[in-house]
Amino acid sequence: MLVDNKVEGDSRVQKIARSAAEAGWDVTLLGRSPDGTERSWRLGAAEVRLLPMPEPLHRRRHEFRRSLRWPLAYRSGGIAEHRAQWVRAWRADLAVRAALVARRAAAGELAGARLGRARRALRRREVAAGLLDRWVWLRTKMMNRVRYGRRFRGPWDRAYTLFWQLVQGDRAWRRLEPGLWDYELAYGPEVDRLRPDLIHAHDFRMLGVGARAKIRAAGQGRRVALVWDAHEFLPGIKPWRDHARWLPAHRAHEREYAPYADAVLTVSADLAELLRREHGLAEAPAVLLNAPADDHRPADDAPPPDLRAECGLGPDVPLLVYSGAAAPQRGLDTLVEALPRLPGVHLALVVNPALRYVEGLAERAARLGAADRLHVLPYVPHWQVVPFLSGADVGVIPIHHWPNHEIALITKFFEYAHARLPVVVSDVRTMAATVRETGQGEVFRAGDVDDFVRAVTAVLDDPAPHRAAYDRPGLLAGWTWTAQADVLEAAYRRLLPDAPPPPDGDTTDPPTPRGALRCPPQT
Repeated sequence: MLVDNKVEGDSRVQKIARSAAEAGWDVTLLGRSPDGTERSWRLGAAEVRLLPMPEPLHRRRHEFRRSLRWPLAYRSGGIAEHRAQWVRAWRADLAVRAALVARRAAAGELAGARLGRARRALRRREVAAGLLDRWVWLRTKMMNRVRYGRRFRGPWDRAYTLFWQLVQGDRAWRRLEPGLWDYELAYGPEVDRLRPDLIHAHDFRMLGVGARAKIRAAGQGRRVALVWDAHEFLPGIKPWRDHARWLPAHRAHEREYAPYADAVLTVSADLAELLRREHGLAEAPAVLLNAPADDHRPADDAPPPDLRAECGLGPDVPLLVYSGAAAPQRGLDTLVEALPRLPGVHLALVVNPALRYVEGLAERAARLGAADRLHVLPYVPHWQVVPFLSGADVGVIPIHHWPNHEIALITKFFEYAHARLPVVVSDVRTMAATVRETGQGEVFRAGDVDDFVRAVTAVLDDPAPHRAAYDRPGLLAGWTWTAQADVLEAAYRRLLPDAPPPPDGDTTDPPTPRGALRCPPQT
């Protein structure tokens, strides 16, 4: 299995690897080290390894040369950081010297003309240090403009993109986004060494790595089955970098290698249909929902923390909860803006507290006089999420209208459901339709604070009917990871029909491998 992140925090990847290993497949999950240090651990019976991934191709050629527009920019390589640190050291030294002069003056050791000369000399050096500090700042700013200022949005960049698309078609990503080769050079040799029977490539970057490994294996006379697990619809992603190159390059990369996939999995029926049309697939991808796992808690795991205790709240205080990624398009500003109009209601954000965006939300709550009702909490392990969230009164999903937000029931939707929380969701298509059909909550217009307050008030005033929706026969049973693991097993069995049958009985101990990803004996 291949994934372009550090595995921790990616519940879908973890659950798939663990379930496949429990079903008897010999699984190695290769992820990306966040700090260049190779790491490994066990995830149930699966082996997880994080590989270092240097990124020299991620930087464009213009970042390595001087710019005619910014001729004073420092060259890359650390000189700017060195100069800035040197100036800070000089100013620190001057501060100590100023303190020594003040001490000697207080002791009577310096007075009159000698004291005046010492102070003037210090003042000249302080001015010089300040000017040098500004000079270094200016040159560093120019360097950053050279390095990061190009957003590839201008007419030249669009012409460049169009030229390579016309000349090379779907191979154009090699010119437009050469950093994709960094993934190949980090993962490819290790995949070849493992000699897998099956490669499960998670999302669009790993599709190319898996496809090229399959091609190389075929050249050696080995058959490798490739499963592409499409987590998102690439054309619906909001590009995080430039607009003229990033999306066309990644779409071309995906189109080039999608035909090599022997099976495609994805997260919703709507996305499956979009992928079928986008890539001309013979059949729609199988849907593997990212439902909560109910049997992956380690035997030695401590009980999950209590959400209300973490917030310092009693059982009768109204509590909303949001759990997941924190970003402007997730609509968390709507939640904070609504707090002054929801007196007595508290909000728990289970997010990454270190993000500047999250800090900005806390600052906004303070300006609105609601700082004491906003609680920012860190993530818990995915097997603890459902019992942790169950301490709230309402689960909220205020995401904005983006293509990928419209087409799936996202992870937190299932987590709230298994925590039996009434939900308040924005009117993104699939989730809104599901909530209206099941009656498990209320829908509001995305980004509309007034309508959000209305929906929350309606649920808090009468939560019982919404909680009762979860008693519908088969509803929660279909939203479990156990049901999804059957879909995964069926896909693998179809691609490797000669594999031994799954083991019977308890799989607490590592099962007998049957070849999904063979590892050489460890020495």
